[in-house]
Amino acid sequence: MARALYIHWPFCLKKCPYCDFNSHVRDTVDVGAWQDALIADMRHEAALAGGERLDSIFFGGGTPSLMPPALVGALLAEAERLWGFAQGIEITLEANPSSVEAAAFAGLAAAGVNRVSLGLQSLDDAALCFLGRLHDAEEGLRALETAQGVFARVNADFIYARPGQSEADWRSELGRALALGTDHLSLYQLTIEPGTRFATDVRRGAFDPLADDPAADLFALTREMTAAAGLPAYEVSNHARPGQESRHNLAYWRYRDYAGVGPGAHGRRGGAATIRHKKPENWLAAVAEHGHGIAEERALGVREQASEALLMGLRLAEGVDLAALGARFGIASDDLVDRDRLALHRSLGLVAQEGQRVHVTPAGMPLLDALLGELVPAALVEA
Repeated sequence: MARALYIHWPFCLKKCPYCDFNSHVRDTVDVGAWQDALIADMRHEAALAGGERLDSIFFGGGTPSLMPPALVGALLAEAERLWGFAQGIEITLEANPSSVEAAAFAGLAAAGVNRVSLGLQSLDDAALCFLGRLHDAEEGLRALETAQGVFARVNADFIYARPGQSEADWRSELGRALALGTDHLSLYQLTIEPGTRFATDVRRGAFDPLADDPAADLFALTREMTAAAGLPAYEVSNHARPGQESRHNLAYWRYRDYAGVGPGAHGRRGGAATIRHKKPENWLAAVAEHGHGIAEERALGVREQASEALLMGLRLAEGVDLAALGARFGIASDDLVDRDRLALHRSLGLVAQEGQRVHVTPAGMPLLDALLGELVPAALVEA
């Protein structure tokens, strides 16, 4: 049963050129209508996936820090009424460091948010301009200081492996990021996603993405520096002090059920995949007509669930326990991975195995996508 709840707020002040998330720019938002619709969507999920207290809630987007604190408080109050909260529940909200949003931090904390994920993205003004951000480096640092004074836990997001970025540049910027004192860093390599403005820019020759080899060098440097600073990587792009990992994201990576409400939100419920309507207006219309925003609900076979669990779990430094996974889905552990490819990649030092637990090594993490394609049998993926 679901112990995690994801709430999607789809609105942004501006669409970033690298972003392929379900985000939209609108001149006005009817907050009352959105509150009613999100609560209706939550009630639908709770009726089908209740029974356990929530361990985590995540407000994602879009830009959830644009939500009025009163709206956040109303949604949290309803979530607690529907599911109940586990002791010490983690409640995360994504935020952008504009001064208007930072000023709302105290209200968001009073509403119940106890962890914020702040999209700094860079500490360099030229890089922030390239990334299409609305804040500059100074404003970002002020927002971080405000967040650290208000919230119990703070994550900062950064984008690296930008065009032309050197190892010396990233070493300096990452060193400054580590000195900021957050307990969690999400450090993402810039990827050119289809359908984004950056994809168009690259196609037109406006800039060239950083080549694979220097990007791999920056990935290795990132792991070296974060580990030395006491924030080792626990997932491909996420680094935390021990005990400060994102419990909500771990629910995804450990393939636990979670409810997803709001436009475009995905969920996993009792062996079924759910996805909401993406366009805000379509989602609102669906909720008004049906009492929920689901566009598609599909039962997943056990082999498909097992393949998803492997693809998610191998992102983690802890890897996956094949015996536990096999028992969970009723599949022999020997059938969960391609044993010949596993042996090959173990011999190359890209994968390690202790008993039934398999994990990708630091040397293998830069090649994760290729390794997943080799290790997870086609019979599972195509199930």
